[in-house]
Amino acid sequence: MKKLFSLLFVCGSILMSAQDQDPKAKAILDELSKTTKAYKTITADYSYTILNKEKKQVEKQTGKVLIKGDKFKLDIPGNTIVCDGKTLWNYNKDAKEVTIKNFEASNEDQLNPSTIFTIYENGYKFKYDKEEKVGTANCHVIDLFPSVKPEKKKFHTAKIYIDKVKKQVVKLVMLMKDGGQNVYDIKTLKPNAEIADLVFLFDTKGFKPDQISDER
Repeated sequence: MKKLFSLLFVCGSILMSAQDQDPKAKAILDELSKTTKAYKTITADYSYTILNKEKKQVEKQTGKVLIKGDKFKLDIPGNTIVCDGKTLWNYNKDAKEVTIKNFEASNEDQLNPSTIFTIYENGYKFKYDKEEKVGTANCHVIDLFPSVKPEKKKFHTAKIYIDKVKKQVVKLVMLMKDGGQNVYDIKTLKPNAEIADLVFLFDTKGFKPDQISDER
């Protein structure tokens, strides 16, 4: 799990001043941020693909994520991850085991899928690249460059594709230092659906003690 998401999910506020940024890119990202943060909830289906340096597919997964504030639920093949903002449950479906941890939003090593939509807000310089069509959506493409401890990142550039009309992220491509690519395609994104808070709680009552690893 960690390998899939630790490159992507970071959170926080913009660290660089506006003078250090491409003004066109900044204006588009500010609109994206405003739109995304106005959503009460987000429901999204996505695919995640790893390509090697020859651009051949190494791995592909699909998933669904529900987000409500600092709460989220992520379903991917083999795992369901649930967080109520304080506690993180990771259910391994094959092993039928649950791992429980305290959730720390500021911990980059912990899964936080909500920040796929706000990756640019913490420790990145950005530059407008081009316009490109993704499916039926006409998109702005903006390059993000890590500016905080870039030597510790496994990627050198993240390309974020933003629907010009909906002001939503539709694709994210991580250009890896080894020449490969990690690609996130947002297949559907539905904002403001009613999601009960109970969705973000994981019931362990049906599990035996040896199936639960509580690391809190």
